[in-house]
Amino acid sequence: MDLSLVIVAVAAFLTPTLLARLKVSLIPSTVAEIIVGVILGKSCFNIIHINSVLNTLSTLGTIMLLFLSGMEIDFSLFKKNKPTTALAAKKAEKMTKQSPLKIAIIAYSLTIATSVVLGILFKICSLFSDIFLSVILFATVSLVFLAAAFLLARFRNFFNVFGKLTKSTTQLDMRFAFLVIVILVVLAMSVGAENILGAFLAGIVIKLLEPEEVTQEKLNAIGYGFLIPFFFILTGVKLDLGALLGSRATLMLIPLLLLAFLLAKLPAYFSFKKLFSKRNSLAGTFLVETTMTLVISGVAVAQNIHALSSQQGGALTLAAVLTCLFGPMLFKQLYQPQDEQVPKTIVHIIGTTVASVETYHQLPRDWYDTKLYTRHEQNYRTYKNSAPVTFLETMEPLKLIEWGIFDTDILVITDLRSKINYSLAIAAKKYGVERVLVRMDNPDPDEVGVMEEELKNLGIEYFNTFDTSIGVFRTAIEAPQVLRFITSSKSSLFEVTMTNDRFNGSLLSDLPEIDQVVISKIVRDGKFVDPHDDTRLATNDHLIMAGSREVVSRLRLLLDN
Repeated sequence: MDLSLVIVAVAAFLTPTLLARLKVSLIPSTVAEIIVGVILGKSCFNIIHINSVLNTLSTLGTIMLLFLSGMEIDFSLFKKNKPTTALAAKKAEKMTKQSPLKIAIIAYSLTIATSVVLGILFKICSLFSDIFLSVILFATVSLVFLAAAFLLARFRNFFNVFGKLTKSTTQLDMRFAFLVIVILVVLAMSVGAENILGAFLAGIVIKLLEPEEVTQEKLNAIGYGFLIPFFFILTGVKLDLGALLGSRATLMLIPLLLLAFLLAKLPAYFSFKKLFSKRNSLAGTFLVETTMTLVISGVAVAQNIHALSSQQGGALTLAAVLTCLFGPMLFKQLYQPQDEQVPKTIVHIIGTTVASVETYHQLPRDWYDTKLYTRHEQNYRTYKNSAPVTFLETMEPLKLIEWGIFDTDILVITDLRSKINYSLAIAAKKYGVERVLVRMDNPDPDEVGVMEEELKNLGIEYFNTFDTSIGVFRTAIEAPQVLRFITSSKSSLFEVTMTNDRFNGSLLSDLPEIDQVVISKIVRDGKFVDPHDDTRLATNDHLIMAGSREVVSRLRLLLDN
């Protein structure tokens, strides 16, 4: 029995467990695993001895680490959705030009430029003989990229088609993921590149094929639950601190490398300032200083091709570990949370009545920016002092567009004339208003039937006062508790849209303060889903909930962000 293998497996299990029990949050688990490897390896107790099995597991850990890194890329940031309506185009023009993607590209470009300068300085000082540890020719690497492109084209709909065929004993999604890894890793190595390039490309391919959330969870479980800890622990085992610290040249090299890591990322601060405060920009700069994962992977590759000595590799590893110790600590000291305001929903109501004015007063001001419009001079004079009412000289759609009345998130049309409401609703929807609610009190059943069919096809919501009254009466009889929620001043019905990807796939029962609200329905892709504790949320879910406005406000700030 291989005792070293057992010791590493035990260490991989106990390390995060002890961190959690001791409530140590400043040290990342990967740093702790390296430290444990140092203690158990040749630098201290020397009870772990590297053999072929451990070397293989370490290599597989490296491959999985880079594969999962490739899967973490959010390619939606690179998509440019061309506006399809006039309103969408107008909104796009108003959006900030300093997008997160642009900021990231600028920050990374500055980092590359600084790194090149530092590389030249290190070569001049004879600390490293080569500015770049390895250079891969385009002619050889292109074959790997062509293979990746072929896999993308050939298996574009794999997860959609084979998702129905997979089962617990076949796990086709996992088999396919590892097939892609093997093909690209072997191909990369066969043309003179490194396995990490193939692994990284495999991660990109799988991510672009849009696997199910459960597939990504299983891949993460295999990587971070099994193989990757072996890589980090064995990295610590291989370090010989006695030899490293006994060399004067290495002792000088460690602080210089640490300083180089810090300086390389420092220019990113000037890019972050475009989006964040000075203090948080500096905090974010220190956070991105933590470069251990890819540095250690690169060191392993460089040592395999003899581009680095063991002393240089050890010094780089220690410097990278130090960045992970100092970076999060400085970030925690400097970072100051800024109040995040959920944008108010703009509501424009055409047709000023007692009901619309009262609706204006009851809509939460911190959630909605509501304005009222009327064509009737008498109504304007009656309500102008109690609500923000604007008098309309005409109801022509082109004029309403010109005056910005259709520049809204929700348009409610409640005029008494159904034909005018109908034409305005269609014009507003074609202009690009996301939600249009229109009152249709037409006594002619044939005419209103044709209108309502057209409204339904365009996705326009319509109602009439007669049906609405019946609905309220029926609710009062069938579900008195719901009516209490509707009429209560403390508890009301709300709809919250979950747009925060952080909660995608989360259990409904895991939401904060979920015990303070009652979620009656979840609307997903236009269909109702009955909520249960084990219901998993999905992006763009509409949660129909009842509760106090204070609690729902906090949930809305968290989910709709």
